[in-house]
Amino acid sequence: MQKIFIEGLQIYAHHGVHVHEREQGQQFALDIILWADMSAACDSDDLADTVNYSRVIDCAAAAFTTHKFNLIERAAKFTGEAIFAEFTQLQRLSIAVHKPHAPVRHAVKDISFTLEWSRSKQQDI
Repeated sequence: MQKIFIEGLQIYAHHGVHVHEREQGQQFALDIILWADMSAACDSDDLADTVNYSRVIDCAAAAFTTHKFNLIERAAKFTGEAIFAEFTQLQRLSIAVHKPHAPVRHAVKDISFTLEWSRSKQQDI
């Protein structure tokens, strides 16, 4: 099994527990790891034999901005489920949502939450 790593997908969205976060929005970053059998693509050089990461990015951005969630945990789950449902060739998926501008009292570089799914277990791992 091979993997594609989409790192630092920048999406402006309106998630957060504070009113100003939901009204004004802020920048988030998503890291997405896709596991699938892409050995055919390694030989064929054909887009049809791999996971089209451009389409994955479009799916992630659409799902991430569809609703306003209080928690990045819920935003991650909703987005990951949308990707996993659309791309049935995926065997495993990891999505991390980064909220670098979280309104906390102390300086932090980043706050993130990660979820993983696996078809072999048919549940979150």
